[in-house]
Amino acid sequence: MSIAVVTGAGSGIGRSVALALAAAGWSVALAGRRAEALEETAALAPDGDFLCAPTDVTSEARVAALFSSVRDRYGRVDLLFNNAGTFAGGGTPVEDLDPATWRAVVDVNLTGAFLCAQAAFRAMKEQEPQGGRIINNGSISAHVPRPHSIAYTATKHAMTGLTKSLSWTGVRTGSPAANSTSATRRPT
Repeated sequence: MSIAVVTGAGSGIGRSVALALAAAGWSVALAGRRAEALEETAALAPDGDFLCAPTDVTSEARVAALFSSVRDRYGRVDLLFNNAGTFAGGGTPVEDLDPATWRAVVDVNLTGAFLCAQAAFRAMKEQEPQGGRIINNGSISAHVPRPHSIAYTATKHAMTGLTKSLSWTGVRTGSPAANSTSATRRPT
C-alpha cells in the first residue's frame, strides 16, 4: 500500500492529483484549510481510502499533527504533493501591495511548502524502508510572471530553489527525493 499526502486537496490541481492517486490504488491524506472541500474531494471517489485532515500549512503544530495522523493511520508516508497555495494580492501594483498580504502569500506558498517538506522528510527518514518522493507544485509564473503578481511570482521562484535544495539533500543522504512541477493554469 502506497501512502500520499496532498496539500491543497480541496480543489483544483490538488483535488485532481488526489483523485488520480486514489484511482491508482494509493491511500491519500487530503490536507487543506476547508474540511467541507476535503470531504467533497473524498466523496468524488467513494471507493478511495482517504484521510481528511483540515490543515493550516503555515502552522508548525498543524503540519506536525497532519503527519502524525498520517503515520498513526498508515504507518508511513511515500509521497508528499506540496500544492497548497494562494494568489492573494494578485492584480495589485507593487507600490500598493500591503506588506501583510506579501507575508501571507510567502507564509502559505513558501513557508507552508517548507514545513510540509520538512515533516515529510523526517517521516521518510524514520520509516522502514526509508525514502519517498516530494513533489513541489510550482508555476509557470516562476518563468513568465504576470503583471502585478510580485508575491506569488517570488514564492514560485523560491519553490524552485526549495525543490533543488531538498533534492540535493536527499541524494547526498540517501533520503527522500524532491521533484518540481509547473502548473500552467492561472491560480484562483
